[in-house]
Amino acid sequence: MKLPCEIIVSQLLPTARGALAKELVKVHGYTQIEVAGKFGVTSAAVSQYINGLRGGNPLIDGSSYREQFYREISDSADRISAGEDITVELCCLCVFFKESGMLQEIYSKKGSEKPISQCMECPRKNMVPPRSIPRA
Repeated sequence: MKLPCEIIVSQLLPTARGALAKELVKVHGYTQIEVAGKFGVTSAAVSQYINGLRGGNPLIDGSSYREQFYREISDSADRISAGEDITVELCCLCVFFKESGMLQEIYSKKGSEKPISQCMECPRKNMVPPRSIPRA
């Protein structure tokens, strides 16, 4: 049995970071160096995100939550560009993964028939502003 956080870290977060990097560079005019500074990675890593060498996931692209996922990414990039902290936005995306049903869908597509184990309350919940997460 995988824990929800393991799936988020291995399957969802890399794709979210890649999509955010692309959005910040292509839509908001950030340089790769600026994105690298926000993410705490090298500019080479950001280049790999932008060129699709890192962070893609066919499970997400085949998900019924795909459009909603990329809409959340776009909204997060808008907020980051407006000054929101990247950590807050990544935490909000994690909440989206769990509350929308996307996490359970990815877990099921990975071949598990059992329900995903329950998350404990996120320790970052205090810093993440509550947002309404639309359900599909």
